[in-house]
Amino acid sequence: MYNMRYIAVKKIKTKNMKKNSLDNLFAPKSIAIVGASSKKGKVGTVLADNILKLGYRGKVYLVNPSYRILKMKRCYASLAAIGKEVDVAIISVPAKFVLEVVRESMHVTKNFIIISAGFSEIGAEGVKREKDLAILAEKHGLNILGPNCLGFIAPKINLNASFAGGMPKEGNIAFVSQSGALAVALMDRASQEHIGFSQVISVGNKMQIDEAELLEYLARDNQTKVIGMYLEGIKNGQKFIEVAKKVSKIKPIVILKAGKTEKAQKAISSHTGALAGSDDMIEVAFEKAGVIRADDLEEFFDLLTLISFVDAPKNAKVAVVTNAGGAGVLTTDAFKDKEIVLADFAKKTKEKIKNVLPQEASVENPIDLLGDAHEDRYLETLKILSTENVGSIICVLTPQQQTPVEKISQVIIKNKKHYAAAMATIFIGGDRVRKSINELKINSIPNFSNPDSAIAALNKYYKWSIFKKAKADNFKVVQIAARKKEVGKIITLAKKEKRTALFFPEAAEVMKKYGINPTTHAAILPTGLIPQISEYPVVIKVDSDKVLHKSDRQALILNVKNAQELEVAVKKLLADFAGERLVVQPMQDKQIEIILGIKKDSVFGPVIVYGLGGIYTEIFKMVNFMIPPMSIQAIEEQIMQSKISFLFAGARGQKAYNIGEFSKIIKGLMEFALENEDVLEFDINPLFIYNDGRASSAVDIKIIF
Repeated sequence: MYNMRYIAVKKIKTKNMKKNSLDNLFAPKSIAIVGASSKKGKVGTVLADNILKLGYRGKVYLVNPSYRILKMKRCYASLAAIGKEVDVAIISVPAKFVLEVVRESMHVTKNFIIISAGFSEIGAEGVKREKDLAILAEKHGLNILGPNCLGFIAPKINLNASFAGGMPKEGNIAFVSQSGALAVALMDRASQEHIGFSQVISVGNKMQIDEAELLEYLARDNQTKVIGMYLEGIKNGQKFIEVAKKVSKIKPIVILKAGKTEKAQKAISSHTGALAGSDDMIEVAFEKAGVIRADDLEEFFDLLTLISFVDAPKNAKVAVVTNAGGAGVLTTDAFKDKEIVLADFAKKTKEKIKNVLPQEASVENPIDLLGDAHEDRYLETLKILSTENVGSIICVLTPQQQTPVEKISQVIIKNKKHYAAAMATIFIGGDRVRKSINELKINSIPNFSNPDSAIAALNKYYKWSIFKKAKADNFKVVQIAARKKEVGKIITLAKKEKRTALFFPEAAEVMKKYGINPTTHAAILPTGLIPQISEYPVVIKVDSDKVLHKSDRQALILNVKNAQELEVAVKKLLADFAGERLVVQPMQDKQIEIILGIKKDSVFGPVIVYGLGGIYTEIFKMVNFMIPPMSIQAIEEQIMQSKISFLFAGARGQKAYNIGEFSKIIKGLMEFALENEDVLEFDINPLFIYNDGRASSAVDIKIIF
């Protein structure tokens, strides 16, 4: 039974270790296991056996006051009793003792791995326990992995500092997982697929060391070629984007993000205490940061294997060689809506291929070697393709009666070094191809079970390579203090009047400060005093924080043609909405209605929403998202890839709308969002835009606080 004898009996001095320097944590020369045991089934027993029996050569200290000798080694009553510095302490004791163990041990080490569960994942009691631990870590500059984690594995130094069994193969994949069980499953499959790891890190509740810190650490790790992450939530959205964007310029990051549905997000909360963000926001954040997103577990594995084995395609052109016409057609179909494309071979290349193949073979791309193809046809064709400027070569094979599968795989393996292109295979079948697929993977040639998986993975890898080469958009919004203060005064005044939203004239004044043009207007007070209107027709509507969806509430009247009709309309609206203000605007002819808004995302902060507006916004859902800050150039590029890009491309003979003007409006909205954090909700719906030279006009503006 664990008890308070874990409290240290003396303090020893240690050198001052820099906070967030994780080298000693993940490549320690000495380890203490607090809660080491010899009892079968205990986590402390598994930890001790893994570290002592799998080849780790550093110094190991066992800590448990219930033993004097354990595993043929001296066992200490406490960390402090060791009497010397330790690089990392692994804690596996009941959660209620963890805080005091850390408090009394931080003079011995600054690095802790907390295996113990019983923190934020269990509810209020655990949340408090975790908060207290976080405060202690912050105050004393500690590094803490977990709590509620599996631990980590560093195959290069034969260190399994976890309670997962065995030692995975050493390799170039760093895998970070918020699920310990998933990490175990991935390592089990990896052994069959012949991929290896530089690090396997379980983060648990991510109390302190989160995905952003681990990205920074792994970016510096020369052994790591690709970083794979399974995440259920992201701790600090803006920090994550900032770090991931930098790391993605160095090496690829592949993330499998759980929580696409509302039910899944509830499950996540009960699992690790994580707060999952909207999946739409995740998609935008990953794109902005250059992260490769895996759609499911199978694709996650495909991407990690592909990137581990081959370098990114140098261009978008792909050559496909097949011994089956049907498989070639399926591979062709897989290129639909992808950025990688089937290469167009020069006439000279086609002639060379014709000379080494039967007359019935197809020299178009995919190149069909025919069903009776032996290894010689693959060899000669691949030799010719090795001189072509293609980014990828895919060998497709089905095991037909005459097919010497193993000989063909050996041709691919032996000639791999001669190809500058990324080489992959699609061997489709069962028992007849199993051995050859295994040989391909042993020799670092990725094989896919079907064309769709292969093309999808290659396409995502290629898109990452484009991101890596592109100039970084490190734009930062410079907040204007005077403008922020002026807007703050307007909002403060409204709050004093017990309002939760600005009136249209106030909102219009605010928008002008950010370069957004509101529709001209005149206000009518609840008294019904009608201002002088010089031009008709007009629109009259209720201007109130209690009536936000005017069409649904019949709170607006369109096409008011003269003063008499205006007087009637005013009386009707004031009768239906007693005590409210009204606003009058010119009746404008519509071309395109756009909605602009700000969504306060729980993970990433303010997010800009834009798309087709008006009364059909929620029906068509042609909306897109941007996470500020972004430069004008980056905004324009995203608009041209959005669901409403056709407006600015001049589709179907229509004159293109002004993308420069629209981009400046979005940039102004980003500045507004970042300068005014108290604003809870915001939208302009509609914003009228024109392609005949007229300026855009914000017809309805909601600023809610």
